[in-house]
Amino acid sequence: MSSPATIRRLNALALFQAFAEERITAGDPPKGLEAAWAARLEVSGATWSMAKSGARPIGDKLARQIEQHCGKEAGWLDTERAPTGLSPGEQQFLALALKTYRETNSDGRKRLRQLLKGFGAAG
Repeated sequence: MSSPATIRRLNALALFQAFAEERITAGDPPKGLEAAWAARLEVSGATWSMAKSGARPIGDKLARQIEQHCGKEAGWLDTERAPTGLSPGEQQFLALALKTYRETNSDGRKRLRQLLKGFGAAG
């Protein structure tokens, strides 16, 4: 299971992704979407940037603020969710990768990341 801070960050990123896709589909240019999202949440661009990167955890106050501005019930950001829009094969791969990662010690995790990066570089 992911940490509460990670769950909140991933859910906030999913909300931002949906916002960005909606705006781009409506014809808005990608430039400025981060600032528009921060304005929607009524936070500074720096606050959103730090929350997005994980440099600043999303605390209770900010979590409730994000949920309110996105029309989500209180606690929505705190619920771990499976990624959406994935094919069954992608879902199966992610589940296996996550299981392997969680069951492996830190040296094994490092080797696993290196191996996956090697595949990405080969493509």
